[in-house]
Amino acid sequence: MMAVTAIGRQTFAALANRNFRRFIGGQAVSLIGTWMQIVAQSWLVLELTGSGTDIGIVVALQTLPILLLGPYGGVIADRSDKRRLMIGLQSIMGVQALVLGVLTITGTVELWQVYVLAFLLGLNQCFENPARQSFLLEMVGPNDLRNAVSLQSTLVSASRIIGPAVAGMTIAAGGLGVCFLLNAASFVAVVVSLLRLDVTALHRSAPAERTRGQLREGLRYVRGNRNLAVPLLMMALIGCLAFEFQVVLPIVAEQTFNAGSEAYGFMTAAMGVGAVCGGLLVATWGRTGTRALIVTAAAFGLALVAASAAPTLGLEMIALAVVGVVSIAFNSISNSTLQLEAAPHMRGRVMALWSTGFLGSTAVGGPIAGWVSQEWGGRAGLLLGAITCLVVALGAVLVLGRGKQVAAHTHPIAEDPEELMVEDPAISEDPAVTEVDARSRAA
Repeated sequence: MMAVTAIGRQTFAALANRNFRRFIGGQAVSLIGTWMQIVAQSWLVLELTGSGTDIGIVVALQTLPILLLGPYGGVIADRSDKRRLMIGLQSIMGVQALVLGVLTITGTVELWQVYVLAFLLGLNQCFENPARQSFLLEMVGPNDLRNAVSLQSTLVSASRIIGPAVAGMTIAAGGLGVCFLLNAASFVAVVVSLLRLDVTALHRSAPAERTRGQLREGLRYVRGNRNLAVPLLMMALIGCLAFEFQVVLPIVAEQTFNAGSEAYGFMTAAMGVGAVCGGLLVATWGRTGTRALIVTAAAFGLALVAASAAPTLGLEMIALAVVGVVSIAFNSISNSTLQLEAAPHMRGRVMALWSTGFLGSTAVGGPIAGWVSQEWGGRAGLLLGAITCLVVALGAVLVLGRGKQVAAHTHPIAEDPEELMVEDPAISEDPAVTEVDARSRAA
């Protein structure tokens, strides 16, 4: 019993922080609304056009600003009060959801309007995402950062279960427009939670001074650190072609299994069930570093292979649950690895590049995955992601292996040349971060 209690405390350690509890409570409400809108928006486009490519275009327009302006969003996050920045941007996103809901309910919605609103939402997200990601460290400090990242990822996954299921029932009872209106209302919760934070308890880092060349400085910083560059490149490639589920799964539901929006919602929920399990596992026993990232990338690829080959809807949902486990593990490990490795004054820019790789790359990958799925079926869209994950994992092994050979050649007097390579990015010059890593190794 004591062991179970200890595991529970370890799994939910970050919830001991009052500010994090308030923040995560607001996020819980808002994320359910967000997933309701994701399901409703994809189905709305499918009803308007019947085209998987058009779904990909909408997703691409929503992520294009992140691709183009995401790194600059990190510069703004490093310069700004992150809490105030998030309050303003979350309020604007609520208004955008309200507009889409009104247009849909009144029957006046057209495809170009969905395009415009998706682009404006992405414009907000390219500044809000790096602020929110780097704000986690200010709330909980370095000791609980890895746990907080995993719990937030778990919350996203839980909302993926609840949101699509609620969306399916809402669409059946009140129509697509009600989903958008409920999402607009959900932003009130997250804004209120941010307003109620105890600002005196935050672990604030000093905002970066406004100087010329800060974006180039951030890019040079990442390029010079292999423990940042490799995870970011892995996220960019895998985010581009493997995380396009909102494009691929509607086509899998409709064309592969001849099912409707309810099946799409249940498939998304199955992924969410797996992701919740994966998130809790990472929160309890998770590790950071490139080695863990490579293993989860390869597992992600194998799970997508199984999903692409599932012969029935039931087996597809089981395979997607496994996809949920490994995808959330990859996402959480990459996020916490980068935050623990990055210097405090660079963290906003590093996490902006992570958001660009994870979300912005969809501007390229969304249309590609939509076209592949439209031409060769949803299974081909899943297989495209599987191949990407496996190739990226192999490529990372080769790159890191070459780096170790260089280190061994550069330091021939070392007793163990591999000890000169920092395998776990949690090791840094920050004493608090080093303490975190020491505790994780001892565990």
